[in-house]
Amino acid sequence: MRDAPTVTDLVTRATNGDKPAWDALVDRYAPLIWAICQRHRLSRASASDVGQAVWLQAADQLATVRDPAALAGWLATTTQRECRRVLHAGRAPQAPGQVLDAANIADEQTATAEQELARAERNAALREAFTHLPPRCQQLITMLIEDPPVPDAKISARLGIPVYNIAAHRSRCLATLRHHPAIAALINAQAGTARRDIQGQAMVQ
Repeated sequence: MRDAPTVTDLVTRATNGDKPAWDALVDRYAPLIWAICQRHRLSRASASDVGQAVWLQAADQLATVRDPAALAGWLATTTQRECRRVLHAGRAPQAPGQVLDAANIADEQTATAEQELARAERNAALREAFTHLPPRCQQLITMLIEDPPVPDAKISARLGIPVYNIAAHRSRCLATLRHHPAIAALINAQAGTARRDIQGQAMVQ
C-alpha cells in the first residue's frame, strides 16, 4: 500500500491519456462498484451494464474533477444512482445463482455474502485513504498493525517518536484517515442503509 500511486497521480496521468493509469483506477475501484451493484441485488449482466455506465461517465468527467481524492465517493454515489435507475427502469433481471437474494440462498449464506460485500467496500475506501496519509502516519499505522506486534521501543527508535507520544500520534493519524472523502462517503452510505433498514422495519411493524 505504501508503494501504490496516489489517486491524484493516477487521475492526472489518466486525464493526460495514460492508459496504464486509467487501468489502475479501474482495477482499484472495480470491487467497490461491484459491491454496490450486489447490494442492490442486480444480476451479473445488469451489474456489468452499471459498471460500464459509471466508467463512461468517469472518463467523460475525469478532467473536471476538482478533488481527485474524492473520486471514490463520486464513484460510489454515481454507482448507486445508476443502480436505482436500472431498477426503476425494470431492466434488472435477477437471474438465479447470480444474485444474492434471501429467497434463494440460506440465511447464513446471505449474511456471509453481505459481510464480504461490506469488506470489499471498506478495503477499497481504506486503501484509497491510506495512500493520502503523510508518510510518517503510513509508517506508524503499518507498524502498529503488524503481526506479531512491534514493540513501542522499536517504533520509537525507527520513527523518532517518544514512546509516551505514540498513542497521540496514532489518534491523529486515524482521525486524518476517518476524514478522507473515501471513508466519509462509505460512512455516509452505511448510515443511509441503516436509516432505510429502520424505516423498512417501522413500515412492517
